[in-house]
Amino acid sequence: MPETAHAPLKKAWTATEPLVSVHGLKKWFPIASGITERTVAQVHAVDGVDLEIMKGETLGLVGESGCGKSTLGRTVLRLYEPTEGTIRFKGEDITKLRGEALRAKRREMAMIFQDPYASLDPRQTVGDIIGEPLDIHGLAKGKERRGRIFELLQVVGMNPKFADRYPHEFSGGQRQRIGIARALAVGPTFIVCDEPISALDVSIQAQIINLLQDLQEEMGISYLFIAHDLAVVEHISDDVLVMYRGQIVESAPAEKIYSAPENEYTRNLLASVPTLAESLSAPDLSACCNTSYCPLHHHQVQDFQRDKSNCDAQGHSAGNNCSMRACETAPNPAVGTALFVLVAPIALTYRASVEPAPILVSSFVPFHLNLPSTPPPRTFPS
Repeated sequence: MPETAHAPLKKAWTATEPLVSVHGLKKWFPIASGITERTVAQVHAVDGVDLEIMKGETLGLVGESGCGKSTLGRTVLRLYEPTEGTIRFKGEDITKLRGEALRAKRREMAMIFQDPYASLDPRQTVGDIIGEPLDIHGLAKGKERRGRIFELLQVVGMNPKFADRYPHEFSGGQRQRIGIARALAVGPTFIVCDEPISALDVSIQAQIINLLQDLQEEMGISYLFIAHDLAVVEHISDDVLVMYRGQIVESAPAEKIYSAPENEYTRNLLASVPTLAESLSAPDLSACCNTSYCPLHHHQVQDFQRDKSNCDAQGHSAGNNCSMRACETAPNPAVGTALFVLVAPIALTYRASVEPAPILVSSFVPFHLNLPSTPPPRTFPS
């Protein structure tokens, strides 16, 4: 009796293995030219990225604008088709999945988008926005669906009564909470957070970060957290990837990245973050004798002969040729602007009363309003 072939058994995924594993991932966008739309070049948005995310952990992804962070996140979720490489989710290769198989996997993956204003359909109510993933995957109907929507709103700290309102009735922070509720609707184990706090003010940012951390502790969710704010990434991440021009230039635990970065780009990226000490530091006074710009008075010093030998570098008080002394007599643009705003309407009224003709405001010079002492005689056509 002939033996029947059996499909190889799949190894069950365990929590000791990476939840998400990416190797050699590339995403190139073609550049077309001409009438025939011939491809003449490729934009290497993501160019050979490797990463691993364990269950319940947060992987931070930082880098300058345009380096490929958002493209990487979307490609991992298969919102963009990868050009090359492999994506494994719970040990299964999902790089080539299509149709129902891919849809089933997407129940376990979600995304929180960057812009809370553009990511929500303004024509749908909050209840319809949150309930749409439930409808697509057939998870709940009727009263069960309504109850699930109310539950999700409570999870993100919102009143269930808001389900019948529209997105334009909420603030930016509330809209982002709605986006998080939508992402949680299908019960995902992995969420890509694509700069979820960049469009929010500082106090709301703290609320969203605390909410994400609470959800991670309660549900064991893993995050790929993309952000520009290096302090936030340090706070929320277990490991950090530094991305530059589509490639990962450094990967290490968050403590090491911020305390002892190895890559030159990482050091420059961290050094570019402004600090309070730098913003309050005094300007370099030595520059006032070498250039035509005064760092203390913030305006150009014009028509003045500088003689560095006559300038006291300590107090800038010696000699009449020091540009610091010239600043005391230079016109202050703020005063000039205020003078123009106050005097111009009076001048316009006066001129209109003695010469009724079209007047252009641009014809007035702020510092030279030469008004005649007596009104000129009016002339009439003969």
